[in-house]
Amino acid sequence: MRSILHAAAVLLLCYLISAPFCVGIRTIGGGDGLGFGFSEAPEYRNGVECPASVNKEVVSACDPSLVHVAMTLDSEYLRGSIAAVHSVLRHASCPENIFFHFIAAEFDPASPRVLSKLVRSTFPSLNFKIYIFREDTVINLISSSIRQALENPLNYARNYLGDILDVCVDRVIYLDSDLVVVDDIMKLWNTTLTNSRVIGAPEYCHANFTKYFSDGFWSDPVLSRVFQSRKPCYFNTGVMVMDLVRWREGNYRKRIENWMEIQRKRRIYDLGSLPPFLLVFAGNVEAIDHRWNQHGLGGDNVRGSCRSLHPGPVSLLHWSGKGKPWVRLDDRKPCPLDHLWEPYDLYKGKLVKAHSSSSIFLGFSGYLL
Repeated sequence: MRSILHAAAVLLLCYLISAPFCVGIRTIGGGDGLGFGFSEAPEYRNGVECPASVNKEVVSACDPSLVHVAMTLDSEYLRGSIAAVHSVLRHASCPENIFFHFIAAEFDPASPRVLSKLVRSTFPSLNFKIYIFREDTVINLISSSIRQALENPLNYARNYLGDILDVCVDRVIYLDSDLVVVDDIMKLWNTTLTNSRVIGAPEYCHANFTKYFSDGFWSDPVLSRVFQSRKPCYFNTGVMVMDLVRWREGNYRKRIENWMEIQRKRRIYDLGSLPPFLLVFAGNVEAIDHRWNQHGLGGDNVRGSCRSLHPGPVSLLHWSGKGKPWVRLDDRKPCPLDHLWEPYDLYKGKLVKAHSSSSIFLGFSGYLL
């Protein structure tokens, strides 16, 4: 109890002195587990068969030997992101050749500096870069969704990877934060995008594709003809291999934005950032084996009920949907498959939060900006 009161007193003092700048005080001592953040991950090294880096002293994102992985990074899903990174490294044949591109929200309670320090302390040898995603880039294009979490501007960062990442990065794997990889990510990286396709992802052609759009969309001959020359199948945008050269040349960011502008006027779908991708790419996606996205483990977008695995081998487990494994585990109400996520969890304490009108204090950073 004394340590909790001490933490509260420190947070209050910080707020009174410098509320706009105090975003990361860590509690010291005490055995209550508050504010201790993440454990340091084991050191994962390359095998002898791995390609050598151009510069062994300083790793550049432009190094052609690298595998590029892009993810979002924010305080709400941080625990999931850290577990996802850990899983990628743990199963990679060449972990030192992986470069992570983290997209951070402009107004997240945890600043990019705080996030960078946390990632570095958890993965001391990780090759990574953090980019700030300006929310005003997309905020006026976002419409209401079936679940409020889907309206987070950071969900739309994947639309802007061609603009955010360095021009020398011509290919990237995009991964959501609520998944773990249980296979060598090099296998996914080596996916060939044929016939000038821009993205690759597991497709699910048995799904009822019509449900992703409104009756008004399907009854409008001008809008619905977008699929006239295609055989569209549902795919989940949480796991994608993206050719950024073709993406930039084809200005696909603008194509997605055009559909978002129509949505603001006509209301043609309910599911946030997914439908614009379907409108632009469905029917022209490089089909990747289903093992690379065993999605839906978080249940639906309303109840978040337990789900079982799809038949077949598994390389990636994805808790898309409302239910997240770290939340259910902490609530002592886990689904059976949540225990498959648990071995990658490096979190070792609860977040210390003190809400005010201007700031949120996070227990994992340990310093003042």
